[in-house]
Amino acid sequence: MPPFPSPAPPPSAQGPFGHALAGLLDVLLPADCAGCGSERTQLCPACRHALATARPAPTPLPWTHAAAPYTGPVRQLLLAHKERGALRLAAPLGEALGRAVRSALGARAGAAPLLLVPMPSARSAVRARGHDPTLRLAGAAARSLRRAGLDVRAAPLLRHARPVADQAGLNAAERRRNLHGALTVLPRARTGHAGLAGPGGQAGLAGRHPVLVDDLVTTGASLAEAARALADAGLPVRAGATVAATVRPAD
Repeated sequence: MPPFPSPAPPPSAQGPFGHALAGLLDVLLPADCAGCGSERTQLCPACRHALATARPAPTPLPWTHAAAPYTGPVRQLLLAHKERGALRLAAPLGEALGRAVRSALGARAGAAPLLLVPMPSARSAVRARGHDPTLRLAGAAARSLRRAGLDVRAAPLLRHARPVADQAGLNAAERRRNLHGALTVLPRARTGHAGLAGPGGQAGLAGRHPVLVDDLVTTGASLAEAARALADAGLPVRAGATVAATVRPAD
């Protein structure tokens, strides 16, 4: 059976200035743990340990692995980072995402240079949140993997080609139909363009093996559509990884 769809979090209206202020206040006046509510620490030792020791596992999309189930502290940490601008959580969440990347690739993890490709966020969502959480997590995961000795970079290569209906309440087949053809690659990602360039015109991404990354997987329909778009551009995806996967109900 497909996993339960995750509840939609409330939108944020902080914007870029609000998130910058929140980051400063987080340093001066530490918030309670985003995972469990423990006082005066944004990530308590127990929640940090739970995130760090979670064992990555395959998801409903077999070539995609998730670092942890979308329950308990992990769910709360992802929501705090994504919707409430708890940006310091990007590092530990990115480390978990990096472990999922290594799990998905298995023995291929160090065989070739990798390119982490984040799932694209809608421009309206980025404006409302004041940041792009998936892009931020991809960068944190790439840094974590580089510290482990892998040749990894992250770059946004996908964009939305058309609007899609709200996914909430849709089953797996309906999600696939809703998303088909919804994503496309940026011009620089297409085969034949000179030196696949990264953000800001940085070169050096050519020849890297793409790995799709996201914060959460439910049915895998979004990741499958992203893989289709990249394959159509001559960039076959080697694996996918997420921080969390929604918990599937017992049969």
